[in-house]
Amino acid sequence: MTKKRSVFLIFILIFLAYAGFDSAYAHSMFNSAEQSYGGYRVQVATAPEFPQIDEPSQFLIKVTKGFDYEDVDNFRMGIRVFYNDQQVDAIPPTSVDGSHWDFDYIWRNVGNHIVKVDLYDMEDSHGTLTYTFNMGTQSPFGFVFIGAITTGAFVFVGVMLYIYLPKMLKKPKQ
Repeated sequence: MTKKRSVFLIFILIFLAYAGFDSAYAHSMFNSAEQSYGGYRVQVATAPEFPQIDEPSQFLIKVTKGFDYEDVDNFRMGIRVFYNDQQVDAIPPTSVDGSHWDFDYIWRNVGNHIVKVDLYDMEDSHGTLTYTFNMGTQSPFGFVFIGAITTGAFVFVGVMLYIYLPKMLKKPKQ
């Protein structure tokens, strides 16, 4: 294999590795949680993972039953959002067909929020089941963190290319 071909292949591999970052999720979302209580499991998440202030995002909720996590057929749920121990928003009880509830939501405050999810009238439960989650919104620190990680990755690739690329392009002595 020629030197030019090997350099070309390295650049292609770097490009493919970078291109694959957006489509593969090997971890659960940062702004997600689940809690089991009263024979039911409630999972919550936001999309995007770090919601922006005053911009639409989505709440993603899933309700399952039992230890086998069977999807429920329908449920009735309400949500209360707290910020600095003060209730700042409430979503009235809503009936949902199926086990998923995805709806648009706009966050108004930067930082951590306590989200209380109330599950009403479920089979074999007495009254309301309340699940409590800690959810966060994007802060200026988030941009710095993501920028630092990205910059570090690019610097690492640059240093590796600076060290190894001249050796690969160097013509062998005959």
